[in-house]
Amino acid sequence: MAKNKLSLEKEQERIRQLKRYELEAYAEGYKIIAGLDEVGRGPLAGPVVAAAVILPADFFLPEVDDSKKLGAKKRQKLAAEIKREALDWSVSYVFPPYLDELNILGATKHAMINCVDTLNTRPDFLLIDALFLDDINIKQLPLVKGDTLSVSIACASIIAKVERDQSMAYYDQLYPGYDFTSNKGYGTKKHLAALAENGPCGLHRTSFEPIKSFYGGNLNARRTSIFNQRNN
Repeated sequence: MAKNKLSLEKEQERIRQLKRYELEAYAEGYKIIAGLDEVGRGPLAGPVVAAAVILPADFFLPEVDDSKKLGAKKRQKLAAEIKREALDWSVSYVFPPYLDELNILGATKHAMINCVDTLNTRPDFLLIDALFLDDINIKQLPLVKGDTLSVSIACASIIAKVERDQSMAYYDQLYPGYDFTSNKGYGTKKHLAALAENGPCGLHRTSFEPIKSFYGGNLNARRTSIFNQRNN
């Protein structure tokens, strides 16, 4: 019992440290704080996915952390719990070829702004992983490696990662042979071999090599699509 109590106290202190920036924002008078993060900036295929999360001030969920530090099953479990406990959350996808038209940075910012716009509650303060959103009139604080510094950003990173992984598993069924379920669109040896044998599919990014060379730089070769999900 003493060991379990000590372990809980240690986890409570870790989460308290993760809430440092949220607590500072509350102390400055902000009341609705949203954390934003994205996944999928580096892959050769698939969407970039952003998530926004507004947590209650007393939020405590053991094991919440940067999504990259968690296994797939743990992320899925935590994502479901975060959605249940959050005051609000939203997810936004930007797919190729619109992603290619904007460039990956522009697509990431577009997805983040759309997340904020599709929240049911308008935040008055944003904690964002690394980026500053010029086109949105809300006080914001970019944090480099924010998913390791802010509980709100960490929760957003978990939701975004789970949502993107699930979408890539779905698209693996539509575009078999590229191993999207396993590689999530990243340029693994098997993925590159499939590209060499079959060429790109409708999910590949024409602005990324080696797909760019295949299309000869034509970024309008495929139909634009954006899909958004909102918590109702």
